[in-house]
Amino acid sequence: MAISAKDVMTLRQRTGVGMMECKTALNQADGDMDKAVELLREKLKGKMDERSDREASEGVITIAVTNGAVAMIELLSETDFTARNDSFVEGSDKIVKLALAEPDGELTATDEMTKVVDDLRITIKENISLGRAIKLSGPVVGSYVHHNRKVGAVIVGEGQFTSELLTGLCQHVVAAVPPVMPEPLAVDEASLPAGELEKQKWALTKEARESGKPEDIIEKMIVGKIKKWTGENTLLGQTYIRELDAKKPVRDYLPKGATISAFVRFALGG
Repeated sequence: MAISAKDVMTLRQRTGVGMMECKTALNQADGDMDKAVELLREKLKGKMDERSDREASEGVITIAVTNGAVAMIELLSETDFTARNDSFVEGSDKIVKLALAEPDGELTATDEMTKVVDDLRITIKENISLGRAIKLSGPVVGSYVHHNRKVGAVIVGEGQFTSELLTGLCQHVVAAVPPVMPEPLAVDEASLPAGELEKQKWALTKEARESGKPEDIIEKMIVGKIKKWTGENTLLGQTYIRELDAKKPVRDYLPKGATISAFVRFALGG
């Protein structure tokens, strides 16, 4: 059957593939536009897979929020130019909305997400991939993506949080990295990674005993050092970055009865 130039152009606009490849696909699909798209996807996916050994170190962090749930993804590309491409950003938005429909926790790409990624790889002709992805749920959720879209954070809690405070806490998580302060390892002492606190207690105790001070002084030193380390390495114990001059820990800014149950930080390349 005859394939019109208009149909070829329509397929090109949908896929970003060259005119001759689009015309060939339409001929093979007997003019069926959707079938032609699938043929191109199957044909060119292989070509895009050949690029999979090329480093994808650029990209965007994207977040989507709905009532009681938040999702955050990392969509990776080879170049920063691609990361700023409208199609790439729109694809990231589609994927993070799909992530909202998934169970809580770390996510792997679903078939629908993979289809979006494949379409981007075909259109943009770069090694594009879904990096980390997570979905969290809770009574209240907050989020923040830095203006460069290369770092973001989400937080889940319970209580009478204002939207401003939730955003501020996420900004704290984004900014709490050396040399400003240590990246928080957990919400509080109780949620520190298994064995981490014990490892620090052992090291700090050894350091205190090597000081040669009297035993009663050493015991006080150990308690003080552990308290200081815990404060510096947990979210609730850190000095709130948005109010550094006040020198008060994050916990002092939480409304009465409010709690934080989880937070996650994504940063490209880290």
